[in-house]
Amino acid sequence: VRYWAASARLGADTAYEIAQMKIGRRLAIKLLNASKFVLNLGATEANVVEADTSVITNPLDQSLLVQLVDVVNNATKAFESYDYARALQITESFFWSFTDDYVELIKDRAYGAAGDAEQASVLATLATTLDSLLRLFAPFLPFATEEVWSWWRTESVHRASWPTVDGLAAGIPAADAAILGTVAQALGGIRKAKSEAKVKQRTEVLNAAVTAPAAQVERLRAGLPDLLAAGNVRNLELVAGDGELTVSGVELAPAE
Repeated sequence: VRYWAASARLGADTAYEIAQMKIGRRLAIKLLNASKFVLNLGATEANVVEADTSVITNPLDQSLLVQLVDVVNNATKAFESYDYARALQITESFFWSFTDDYVELIKDRAYGAAGDAEQASVLATLATTLDSLLRLFAPFLPFATEEVWSWWRTESVHRASWPTVDGLAAGIPAADAAILGTVAQALGGIRKAKSEAKVKQRTEVLNAAVTAPAAQVERLRAGLPDLLAAGNVRNLELVAGDGELTVSGVELAPAE
């Protein structure tokens, strides 16, 4: 009910809408499940980064945190203008990108497959993002955020300060926020090919090609290790070309 009420802008006439409440319930459940995933990996309060960002070395991790900086700044401005509905929209949009794109891409690295340094980078990113998201969502999902907060922090999320990201912004000023979206788009194309072939998503891709504008190709190179791991791809050719990003020539390993 609180989520439904907060979705309406101040002064707007709003109909009683059960469907909107169900969306809020789905969001709360997803927040609980995503938080369990992050904390079960071993992320702790000690992994939260505030000023010293030296541990965050991976371009994909930096890309997510640059987006987080914008989300916190824009949500703060929205609240200062009494536009709480806009603050919720900004936070929720980022959250779904975090769970649907970032979390799917970094699982191998999070489990240590790429070494200790890469695992440390992703754990710091996950913990820092979760810490801010809980504070951002607290006014809208008070019970779910309080529950998750109790799993790894003391006192109450509702007594915690509003998130600040000045340290993050200063630590990763040159990071490219578009890397995550570009790599996620390529992964979506690979997964779509597997779905159309009616095979499991863990089926190995022997060969595939991604064609995209030169700037996007460079972003793909930055996130290539995570893309290969998430898509279980052996060989991926990156081709600079005109038009939108496309995935083609997907050759799947024979079914066992």
